[in-house]
Amino acid sequence: MSIYASLTRIVENHLAPIAGKIGSQRHIIAIRDGFISAMPFLIIGSIMLIVANPPFDTQTSSSFGQAWLTFAKTHWTTITMPFFMTMGVMSIFVSIGTAYSLAKSYGLDGLTSALLSLMAFLLASAPQVENKMPLDFLGGAGVFTALICAIWSVELIRLLKKYNIAIRMPSQVPPAIARSFELLYPVIGILLTVYPISLWLQSEFNLLLPAAIMQVFQPLITVGDTLPAVMLLVLLANLLWFAGIHGDNIVTGLLNPIFMANIAANAALITQGMATTQILTAPYWAFYVCIGGSGSTLVLAFLYLRSRSIHLKTIGKLSVVPAMFNINEPLLFGSPVVMNPTLLVPLLLVPLVNAVLAYGALHLDLVQKMIAIAPWTTPAPIGALISAAWDYRAFVLVGVLMVIDLLIWYPFFKVYEKQLLAEEQQPEVLAK
Repeated sequence: MSIYASLTRIVENHLAPIAGKIGSQRHIIAIRDGFISAMPFLIIGSIMLIVANPPFDTQTSSSFGQAWLTFAKTHWTTITMPFFMTMGVMSIFVSIGTAYSLAKSYGLDGLTSALLSLMAFLLASAPQVENKMPLDFLGGAGVFTALICAIWSVELIRLLKKYNIAIRMPSQVPPAIARSFELLYPVIGILLTVYPISLWLQSEFNLLLPAAIMQVFQPLITVGDTLPAVMLLVLLANLLWFAGIHGDNIVTGLLNPIFMANIAANAALITQGMATTQILTAPYWAFYVCIGGSGSTLVLAFLYLRSRSIHLKTIGKLSVVPAMFNINEPLLFGSPVVMNPTLLVPLLLVPLVNAVLAYGALHLDLVQKMIAIAPWTTPAPIGALISAAWDYRAFVLVGVLMVIDLLIWYPFFKVYEKQLLAEEQQPEVLAK
């Protein structure tokens, strides 16, 4: 049995079924939706953080740079307030969005479930001290707690509803009021579960619940930010794509809590004037690993445009513009790259090479690590530039990676083109 056949059998019989179950699991979908719902706020917060941290040295001779630095210093509080109220409290958005999505999947009321999740999260993460609510764990450090509170709140409502434990109001009572009374028992349930745990941790260990949870998940975050882990995740995502499964959605769906915790950690360090430390973030994945979409196929789309094969040239015309905005399903399924033995090696190798080279550049501080979130549909060089706080080296790095991608994709493209040309010319031969 050939290596290709063995790999195909493993992916189809083992990886694909597991990935399919994970991708359709309601809690995973809810977590993904929670982060998606938070994304607009995080993007705006990222932009304000970049405005507050100009990409110029204090000794710059640029008059524009000096003007920007002066403006940022003078209006620091005003500029950064939207950042602290968006990225600084990202876990609130995640908690609400995750609970809402999960509740809807069960056929429960989304609004009341989201409100209960918010209550549970604030109760655990932001206890009032001297009439002030601390923000320490409302940002990236509280992401895991937000997810746990969201899932527990919805499951608690579902459990009580399953056993008909609720306050029933007469039919004459307006629906909105009836729903509010139905939430009383779940609220009591949160007070009897989340709150005692939080109080016990504070009294016994002087820890808030999010701090304890972060200590539990810290090894996962640390391991996830290592090069071997990144390589494994990239390889898994593209193996799934080879089988026709949206591997990027599945892998990044699982990684989103780590992505957000890391980007929040970097943003916090920047606001304190310290060096950033985390590499594995959503912009790293979107703009360095997947240039033009999963498999890093932007350069392949450009190669298709100049192909002698009618099929590939047509696919190139259809896919090159979407690929520039990191949407490459037309290319992956139209070529096809999916289940194509000729293009399997570059599909796996190109994003892996990108991941390794970009990781090395960021680890060695040759390029600024990501501190902000640009929309994933932003063209890769521009998205990397924005996310790295206008560090021009990020733009250059994407360009270098694209050249390397071209060198890897080209020979496989020529082999596939030759195969298609032979097929396209065959009807002409038979006609003669």
